[in-house]
Amino acid sequence: MVEGDDVYVVPNFISEGYFTETVIPRELELDGPFTHRSGKVIKYCEPVGNDPRMVDLLLHRAREVAPNVPPDKTSLLICAHGTSLNEKSAEAAQSQARAIRKKGIYAEVSEAYMEERPFIAEWSRNTSQPNVIVVPFFIADGLHSYQDIPVLLGVESSPTAAASQQEVFRRNPHHLEGRALYYASAIGTEPWMADVILDTIDRFDRKHPFDSTA
Repeated sequence: MVEGDDVYVVPNFISEGYFTETVIPRELELDGPFTHRSGKVIKYCEPVGNDPRMVDLLLHRAREVAPNVPPDKTSLLICAHGTSLNEKSAEAAQSQARAIRKKGIYAEVSEAYMEERPFIAEWSRNTSQPNVIVVPFFIADGLHSYQDIPVLLGVESSPTAAASQQEVFRRNPHHLEGRALYYASAIGTEPWMADVILDTIDRFDRKHPFDSTA
């Protein structure tokens, strides 16, 4: 039983899409941003991937995995899932890449996807710097970040064991295609994600200062 009059539902997803727009509202029987039920107000927030602080988390993770590489000789590649089934799937990664590019920290900043162009497997063709930092824009180190993406990058020749049993995140740099490639763990594993969840709640309250449907 949830205590209190307000219940915040925060989708721990990187982007908007089928699950945040259809599955969660359907399964929780939500009416929209506000749902009144049993004397409570259920407040449905945006996915955490929309939070502006994700830029800071991506930059922190990039510096953490490759602390000594010169940014002016480095390409930062943000890897996401992407899908032709929902155009919003790629929007979060595109937004983060644009925001980081504006800061002018790295020589190159771009995004790549598993299931739509530009593809992760074409990373060497789509980057030009001698150092490449790859940050998976995923919530957890699941099958995509520790099995699928390493194969697409060429770091592994075939899917590996579970994350706890293999070294893909600890063997940096990987020397491929004449480059030094640094592969980070998923952005959602950052301890700062707890603050992002709280920021998402605060942003909901600022956007909806009162419930007009009450």
